[in-house]
Amino acid sequence: MIELLRNAELYDPEPRGLSHILVGGEQVLWVGADPPALGPGLAARDRDLEGRRVIPGLVDGHVHLTGGGGEAGPNTRVPPATLSRLTRGGVTTAVGLLGTDDTVRTTAELVTVARGLIADGLSAYCLTGGYHVPPTTVTGSVRLDIVLIDLIIGVGEIAVSDHRSSQPTLEELLRLAGDAHVGGLMSGKAGIVHIHVGDGPRGLALIRQALDQTELPPGVFNPTHVNRRRPLFDEACALAQRGCTIDITAFPVAEDEDAWPAATALLRYLDSGLPPSRVTVSSDGGGCLPTFDQEGRVATLDIASPAALGDTLTELLAAGQPLERILPAFTSNPARHLRLGQKGRIAAGADADLVVLDTEDGIADVMARGRWHVREGRHLVEGLLETSGDVPHPVAGPRR
Repeated sequence: MIELLRNAELYDPEPRGLSHILVGGEQVLWVGADPPALGPGLAARDRDLEGRRVIPGLVDGHVHLTGGGGEAGPNTRVPPATLSRLTRGGVTTAVGLLGTDDTVRTTAELVTVARGLIADGLSAYCLTGGYHVPPTTVTGSVRLDIVLIDLIIGVGEIAVSDHRSSQPTLEELLRLAGDAHVGGLMSGKAGIVHIHVGDGPRGLALIRQALDQTELPPGVFNPTHVNRRRPLFDEACALAQRGCTIDITAFPVAEDEDAWPAATALLRYLDSGLPPSRVTVSSDGGGCLPTFDQEGRVATLDIASPAALGDTLTELLAAGQPLERILPAFTSNPARHLRLGQKGRIAAGADADLVVLDTEDGIADVMARGRWHVREGRHLVEGLLETSGDVPHPVAGPRR
């Protein structure tokens, strides 16, 4: 099916003014200021967007596609992510990973869940491993997983500065980073080490040591959750200055917490004059958000929602931020960092992943790979075995 979208106020993510977008199959075929003449034999659909803002589909680089949790027993394992919960939040590309539970949950399972989402119309990729070292892999090798398995683009989330991690040494982290980097070179993939950073006082010390003592490119190291403590965020910004891409998490933050909400953290980063291409925002969707007592036991827990990504974008726009300033952190920056060349932009030859914003800058319509999944805030497409009413929308609460 070919569809012409007329009169879109286009951000690709740069502002392009009033434009027309021609979509066919799963790709953007053409973008221009003057509508093309389409012959009747094409049987093209024609839709007037009446000046509404159109942006690339959101690229979420940190989603627990198989579900997270399990820290408080088997009954606290989060179910796998569903297609509609991703798309109704504006997410058209998701990168799945394992967290604390990389024992029962496996990378093989993660790849299988990602393939299921792809079959249902989303774009999905994976990281091999999880919190612990040695990592849970499919082939027995991080390098081989990246080289041989099409959907695997890096390793993570490896946990540091967290009581749930395997307390990796510098040597262990460097071995993983070297394998990920070489695997990326051999396969043309990102080859990153996505690093979960906990609340521990060591912060990002291991990454600083890695940059100080080796020849590995800074872009290999990709710390996430960097806004969970304010001093940690300052550490992360210093790493961005050295060439790392840092990832802000859109989790809920209480007023009295020593943390930065995602919207605040992104603005602090952009206001600092650091390279704007080296910051991304992700949702931690499907992950567990536990709080722990002094003995390291779970006191409370909640579930992170993929919708947090779109909600953060809406919050920033409501605060008066220019769309072109903040949008790259949700679209082109993660696509570039993850080497997903067809994602994060709206241009001829790119994948047809589009989001139409409503008059209040919320997510109105979502197209993934050329197919409308959400229209006027209602999802049109569900996963084959999904029943939307059976999956409660998580309520934001204390994080991590």
